[in-house]
Amino acid sequence: MPNFAFGLGVGTKSSTGEWLEVYYNAPLLNASAELIDAVSGVVAYEGGNAAIELKDADLKKLEAAFLSVDAKDQALVTEVLEGSKQPLVLCILASDEGPSSTAEVYLKLALLSNRLVKPHGLNLTGMFGLLPNVAWTNEGAVALEDLPRRQLEARAQGRVLDVQSVDKFPKMANYAVPAGIRVGDTSRIRLGAHVGEGTTVMHEGFINFNAGTLGVSMVEGRISAGVVVGNGSDVGGGASTMGTLSGGNNVVISVGENCLLGANSGLGIPLGDRCTVEAGLYVTGGSKVTVLDDQNNDVEVVKAADLAGKPDLLFRRNSQNGRIEVKTNKSAIELNEELHKHN
Repeated sequence: MPNFAFGLGVGTKSSTGEWLEVYYNAPLLNASAELIDAVSGVVAYEGGNAAIELKDADLKKLEAAFLSVDAKDQALVTEVLEGSKQPLVLCILASDEGPSSTAEVYLKLALLSNRLVKPHGLNLTGMFGLLPNVAWTNEGAVALEDLPRRQLEARAQGRVLDVQSVDKFPKMANYAVPAGIRVGDTSRIRLGAHVGEGTTVMHEGFINFNAGTLGVSMVEGRISAGVVVGNGSDVGGGASTMGTLSGGNNVVISVGENCLLGANSGLGIPLGDRCTVEAGLYVTGGSKVTVLDDQNNDVEVVKAADLAGKPDLLFRRNSQNGRIEVKTNKSAIELNEELHKHN
């Protein structure tokens, strides 16, 4: 039986029974046919993409099924969840189609944040319509229609229900913390972000869903939705990238390997390897750029989009006439080895 993704989840529902969120402790990509067959003997799974709600009584049977195919991680999840009063769901995706339920969306976001899939590696079509806007509090997810009563109940007990954000996405760290990363402020990384091993995200750094880094990076700026930063590249303080939801349209903005986006710079084109955008310069696809030769003589004027993906370029602004110039980045930025040494 084909299987694209698999997850045993525990989550939260609203007072009206709507799923608000699902936590998958050990999501799987391409689980074995034996595992799916074993599970199918316990729950009513007949193939295709399905999110099956479970009862506590199902867990003992599932644990035995997992152990029969040596799926020890999944068996441990069932053992811990036994007796839980929270709603449980078993999500099986036979193929990577657009999600059809909140549970499916959360499984796909978990695959990204657990680094099982890279950004743009999943079909997320229609996901926004399946994600409710939720009050994320110190007591977990709360439906907005339930929030006033929950706040009142908390006050009546002499405490405050702390609403930390109101959003469709929770912060990643409450669902996945992949190995080898440092994060100054966890609220600035959304679930569905892909944070590569060796990445440090400082307090003002931000990473959106279906975006992130592929390796060692220092992120002090903004990595917008859909933007991928290659190994060895840094995003300087206040720097920003134009995401597919904020002007990039169908152009996927990316940063190659060993690049530097200077402080307060901006990027609206795909950047090749070993490129530098100087501090304070925003380069969009329509920006007119003067190409210089090795002697700093003008060669031609092109749109920045014509230079998309080309390696070894230095983008700078001429401080005398204000024009954007680009030349070969012969002294391609070498990232501070000491800075990343202990990431």
